[in-house]
Amino acid sequence: MSDPTTSRRRFLAGVGAVGAAAFVPAWSVGTAGAQTASGGSLDGPFTLGVASGDPLPSSVVIWTRLAPSPLEPDGGMANRSYRVRWEVARDENFRLVVARGGVAAVPEEGHSVHVDVRGLRPGREYFYRFRVGGEISPVGRTRTAPGPRTLSPLTMAVASCSQYEHGLFTAYRGIADERPDVVVHLGDYIYEYEANDYVAPAGNLRDHVGPETRTLGDYRQRYAQYKTDPDLQAAHAAAPWIVTWDDHEVDNNHAAGIPEDTDEAEGNATPEDFAARRAAAYQAYWENMPLRRFRKPVDTALPLFRGFDMGRTARLSVLDTRQFRTDQPCGDVFGLGCGEESDPSGTILGDEQAAWLEDRLVTSNARWNVVPQQIFLASLDFNPGENSGGYNDGWDGYRASRDRLFGFVDDQHVDNFVVLTGDVHSTWMNDLRRDFERPELPVIGSELVCTSIASEGDGTDDSWLDAVPVLRDENPHVVYTNRLRGYLNVRFDRDVCTADVRAIPGGITTPDQPIETIASFVIEDGRPGLQTP
Repeated sequence: MSDPTTSRRRFLAGVGAVGAAAFVPAWSVGTAGAQTASGGSLDGPFTLGVASGDPLPSSVVIWTRLAPSPLEPDGGMANRSYRVRWEVARDENFRLVVARGGVAAVPEEGHSVHVDVRGLRPGREYFYRFRVGGEISPVGRTRTAPGPRTLSPLTMAVASCSQYEHGLFTAYRGIADERPDVVVHLGDYIYEYEANDYVAPAGNLRDHVGPETRTLGDYRQRYAQYKTDPDLQAAHAAAPWIVTWDDHEVDNNHAAGIPEDTDEAEGNATPEDFAARRAAAYQAYWENMPLRRFRKPVDTALPLFRGFDMGRTARLSVLDTRQFRTDQPCGDVFGLGCGEESDPSGTILGDEQAAWLEDRLVTSNARWNVVPQQIFLASLDFNPGENSGGYNDGWDGYRASRDRLFGFVDDQHVDNFVVLTGDVHSTWMNDLRRDFERPELPVIGSELVCTSIASEGDGTDDSWLDAVPVLRDENPHVVYTNRLRGYLNVRFDRDVCTADVRAIPGGITTPDQPIETIASFVIEDGRPGLQTP
């Protein structure tokens, strides 16, 4: 591999010499990975890989970001725009090209590229790539959503929480190998801490570059560091992603415009300081995710809650439980019940998003009503006796919001209600009831909680129900837990939803560990609740 600095100079000099309008329109054929037009190795602009996302029946977003020196300020790019050519084909060799065009990568957007490719066929596999100057990107695979009347199987990888310092991204490689129809990422894609500020139980395997993220440059650098990971790049290139954020994309446990604390060193000393930090974080998130251009943030507003219809098989309603919430109750102390958690004015969604979700649920014609969201929805009671306490950063802290949602699902007889959750760095399978203090009530849905990709290191092959015995008595709705790293492989069929717990028993601090299915659960059409197959 050539020296990255030399490669950057060669790339910038070559592109600058010919000008933005003088790119060769033809592509080399047979590109299975990153290479130059002459077939040499690529250390140039595409160091962060490629991605696609937000699939619709006739369109999908394809993404890349130019960064010849990804950890340098502005990715090593000059302060000017560059013309990027893109191409979409039915085959990996690009003999059957169906769409092509050009777009400007501008410094104001971190030289990122978001192309909404339209006019595609429903439920089809496509391949895409980019070109700038003489450099060709890796090839990505994507897939459009099924047509509106299609009732066909849908495969989905569900992932969250990838703290770069805590371990290898082995789970992302497993997702890439499985090539699902779609990857759903539920937040904590990056972590904001400086090196060794958040240490795994067995120590950190690798270090963050740069300070605690506060400025746009800080966040761009942090995304670049994560995206240089080859396993993450492989997962992005294997399937379209549907993403939402949690807290660490901005600041741990923040609530809308309220930071975790008013630490001046973290840029949170005043509301204005945190607003500036949040605006920088939102801009960097949009720049680095395969989101459509109209979702580009304006200051501290990014329209992230959105819906996807996967034919008649599944309606996905993706939530944002960070941008509109009120402050966490009870000082955000875990397990503390102080009465504030039942405040009727407290909200985790805000009225507009809550009404939007209800409308999607009540008007759905899909077999499965799927709600990808960030934070633990079921009750999580670690206290014996009547003090239910709970996880105040999760829905336990916003019981009026949860009561409204569960009441709506129950009263409107929403069928096959399945919630996908991340955040807690362990796998949980939960039955959902309108009142968790009354286990005799019928189950109205299921919550599938994925473990972390890497956060908290290797993990352990045991159950929270065994590690903390009070959990078994206080949470009868919990069907299963496990603390290994990995992801969920979820398949929605006509008559059954299957959730496979994909885990890495050998841990993520040792390379090349195998990924295994350690447990499986099914939800039958019209029969709420988790069953073992």
